[in-house]
Amino acid sequence: MQRRTILGAATALATAMIPLTALADYPERDIRVIVPWGAGGGTDGIVRKITNIAEQELGDASMYVENIEGGVSATGIGQVMSARPDGYTIGALTYDSIVTVPWQGMLPSYDLDKLKMIARITSEPDAIIVDDESDYQSLQDLIDAAKEDPGQVRVAVQNMGGRVHLTLLQLQDMTDTEFKIVSYPGGAAPQKEAILSDEVDVALTSLGDFANLIQDSTVRGLVEFADNPNPTYDVPIAPEEGVDLTNGSFIVFAAPADTPEDAISALESAYKSAFESDEFQSWVREVGVTPAWLGSGEVTDWANETAQGLYDEMDALVEEGVLSK
Repeated sequence: MQRRTILGAATALATAMIPLTALADYPERDIRVIVPWGAGGGTDGIVRKITNIAEQELGDASMYVENIEGGVSATGIGQVMSARPDGYTIGALTYDSIVTVPWQGMLPSYDLDKLKMIARITSEPDAIIVDDESDYQSLQDLIDAAKEDPGQVRVAVQNMGGRVHLTLLQLQDMTDTEFKIVSYPGGAAPQKEAILSDEVDVALTSLGDFANLIQDSTVRGLVEFADNPNPTYDVPIAPEEGVDLTNGSFIVFAAPADTPEDAISALESAYKSAFESDEFQSWVREVGVTPAWLGSGEVTDWANETAQGLYDEMDALVEEGVLSK
């Protein structure tokens, strides 16, 4: 009798230790999707669009987006890292989540090994955007103005030390110019306000971040730092303008590292179906974002290689005194 009791207790304990997702079909409840930037920006809009479509692939479960700003995306992604690894909390990583925060060592507890990457969905080159009535008609116009009045042309970036700040520093270094850099933390939304209120002369972010203002001809793209022309907007690319500079962001979905494979597989499948849908593909073309899928089997290696290449570039800029760490 005592032996049966011990065996029964051991069986009960072992059962209790099995992840819930192994005992039932996933998902059984709502899934939280963290966007580490403010509402109204490009990342927020893209994540909400594809998530709304992906939700239809997951039965009765709902997927809801939550904006958690701060720390150049580290605050929100930190919550993903520390969440219970059961498939019910995931997050959207961007350039800063994978490159800026780890390189700067902003948070000791921030470690990408605490995440399991699900998929990459977009590739978004940086671009310079101006008011539609701006006198700047080309990148050369902007460079000439910066050389004529060093430190006077006001450029809106997001976070100091972040991706678009790096792009601008590289542009200054390559063209021997000096701009007045104005930081607007929190994503593209405050950059839009700065352009509309004439606080700045130009903004540096992706065309997709300003899609609504481009579509109604309030602003226009001056140049895009890309290898290939944008599929939606007729905007010159930097190499064609004599500046061999390319940089940009992306969106990658990730979950806590120990999330069960069945949950990762279900999420990847749902997002891939959403990505391939006519609704999403036509929508991204309208907003000027380049869809670029990488599944769970490829995205981690791609992210590591991308990050290391950029670390090397930034370390070189630090040695030159162009960038501080």
